[in-house]
Amino acid sequence: MPERDDQEPEARGLSRRGLLGLGAGLLGAGLGAGAALGVSQAVSASGSGSTATDATVYAFYGDHQAGIVTPAQDRLHFASFDVAAGLSRDDLVGLLQDWADAAALMTAGTPAGRYGAVNGPYDAPPDDTGEALGLPASGLTLTFGFGPTLFTAADGTDRFGLASKRPDALVDLPHFPADALVETLTGGDLCIQACSEDPQVAVHAIRNLSRIAFGRAALRWSQLGFGRTSSTSTAQQTPRNLFGFKDGTANIKAEDGATVDAQVWAQSTDGPAWMAGGSYLVARKIRMTIETWDRTSLREQEAVIGRTKGDGAPYSGGTEFTAPDFSATGQGGKPLIAADSHVRLAHPDQNSGAQLLRRGYNFVDGNDDLGRLNAGLFFIAYQRDPRTQFIPIQLNLAKNDAMNEYIRHVGSGIWAIPPGARTGSFPGADLFA
Repeated sequence: MPERDDQEPEARGLSRRGLLGLGAGLLGAGLGAGAALGVSQAVSASGSGSTATDATVYAFYGDHQAGIVTPAQDRLHFASFDVAAGLSRDDLVGLLQDWADAAALMTAGTPAGRYGAVNGPYDAPPDDTGEALGLPASGLTLTFGFGPTLFTAADGTDRFGLASKRPDALVDLPHFPADALVETLTGGDLCIQACSEDPQVAVHAIRNLSRIAFGRAALRWSQLGFGRTSSTSTAQQTPRNLFGFKDGTANIKAEDGATVDAQVWAQSTDGPAWMAGGSYLVARKIRMTIETWDRTSLREQEAVIGRTKGDGAPYSGGTEFTAPDFSATGQGGKPLIAADSHVRLAHPDQNSGAQLLRRGYNFVDGNDDLGRLNAGLFFIAYQRDPRTQFIPIQLNLAKNDAMNEYIRHVGSGIWAIPPGARTGSFPGADLFA
């Protein structure tokens, strides 16, 4: 019998804040489908294979927004906002500028606002909520996006004079087969993705941006995530999702500049000039029927995925990074990688070469009324054009994927992610020029 470990968390190399962060991931609110990073990076020796450390700082200003090809951090706080009724265009611009000013400070590891949490006027609310005082930047990135309803409201009104500037690629997502979307987990005029190595830093960022938005925009829904489910850098190890399988083996990596340019960044020839250098974000909250999956045989689990559970090798043979051979057959001439396996249906070869840059996270939101875990994947994917990437890929999966027996999509959203901001400006400023 192994010896019992009665050490305090710190003695085992796990901080109390790390334990708190795991709790936050379990208690948060909400599988599918030559890049110079321009950031400061430090390589971590952590078992998760992350390339960021508490000392890592990612610049907020730049050609592209951070948080897309940035090496995926371990924690997420994603927030969707609705703009307040009657807000003027100038007030909306003011909000976006205030958000950018605060984001530049917080991503640098400093408090939001002129005075921060403790140095302002004693009889006024602080400029910063204070729970990140003394904590470093922890690789924080803040990524901002604009939803379809910012351009044309649900009632068809053009509230901010932006309807004519809506990119054609910013489509309303169709209803996919077997969708079970919850209205309160869908859409939003604006979105903010906060990623960090420290959950408290990510939550602090969204909390302060929500506070700054008071009276101008309100949270529509939000989601905490823990344990990244994809790698966006060749320096990162492939993580596992809550099904226990390696996830994102074939994901787009930042170091593959040609693929990033072809599949992730919107080009000047694609649509409006204000989106050149930006991308399109699709987020899907995917609940896993954990209890059913846990009673499924290993043989069936591997057949559903199309890879081995241990080392992640394709069923056609090799190691994790061996290219799947979809022509390989076994006994009786049956394909080794089943026709309805997730690996086959999601592969670029089955989707006209389309790829997605995925940055998903695990979530566990407690349990439902029947005592089952409310858990799954918060799927995040960036792409050049959802019409030729996410939508056909997801339609293929929704119709044919054997995994559909074990998952259901309950939340959804799409946003245009403008290019990075010039120093002192804000992402998307050219939209309002």
